[in-house]
Amino acid sequence: MSKAPKVVMYATPTCPYCHAARDLLQEKGVTYEEINVAGNPALRQEMAARSGRRTVPQIFINDRHIGGYDDLDALERSGQLDPLLGPR
Repeated sequence: MSKAPKVVMYATPTCPYCHAARDLLQEKGVTYEEINVAGNPALRQEMAARSGRRTVPQIFINDRHIGGYDDLDALERSGQLDPLLGPR
């Protein structure tokens, strides 16, 4: 039996792209860790260091940087997201 992937999303509570990413992950039945970077410069710096980007959301699957919501959605539309997420 395969282990569930570790999904981490750096986000803020009010970002519309963060909401869209949450919705997509929840529709997929994915359990994920959300790191709220709002008002936390240290966490935002950590996100930027890991991703090379300063915008939210930034999504990682098993420590692989996926990108933001547009990148996540593109993986979904191309059929490449499910293989990354594995069995759920």
